[in-house]
Amino acid sequence: MKNLLAGMMFGAFSMVAAPTFAADNPQQMKMKDCNTKAADMKGDERKAFMKTCLSAKPVKSESKISMCNKKTAGMKGDERSKAQSECMKAA
Repeated sequence: MKNLLAGMMFGAFSMVAAPTFAADNPQQMKMKDCNTKAADMKGDERKAFMKTCLSAKPVKSESKISMCNKKTAGMKGDERSKAQSECMKAA
């Protein structure tokens, strides 16, 4: 009975404490990345770099559909359909 009670208490505690151990959010990850890149900089150089690094927007990658459409641009009919299908299946 004591083991069951102890297990229940541990479970309840870990559910309450879990948010404090959560994974880094995107802003924290960006900060770590910028800090790593600016490791050898000092003073105004570092300050200017950090400002631009932290305010930079992430580069959007091209969608798979868009990429496949470009690859099959000159094709027509069944040839294009087959090439589109293969392109979309590729990793």
